[in-house]
Amino acid sequence: QVQLVESGGGLVQTGGSLRLSCAASGRAYGNYGMGWFRQAPGKEREFVATITGNGPKIYYADSVKGRFTISRDNAKNKVYLQMNSLLPEDTAVYYCASNRCSFPTTRLNDYDYWGQGTQVTVSA
Repeated sequence: QVQLVESGGGLVQTGGSLRLSCAASGRAYGNYGMGWFRQAPGKEREFVATITGNGPKIYYADSVKGRFTISRDNAKNKVYLQMNSLLPEDTAVYYCASNRCSFPTTRLNDYDYWGQGTQVTVSA
């Protein structure tokens, strides 16, 4: 059974940094694309960043481009999201997810397994 477990969330001031981690188990992790999404209260879940299994190819939402960096360590079965220059509008629950696509995808429906989420709160 595939499991994704996020960690690293917390409370940070505007301009601060956090590094989220996602530990994956249950399948040949290196063959699959991974993504980060977030959901703020009262809003729909939105795409943040994705990285393919091979290449890798990376794609970011415009709102985080230049501030966030996604990476993966296939030997450790982990994917990371380094978040710098955080803003109050980055406050949300952040989810890690995996997909079967060979190309970078932003579509929620392309992701078949999801973690439980980790809260990120950025104070003004």
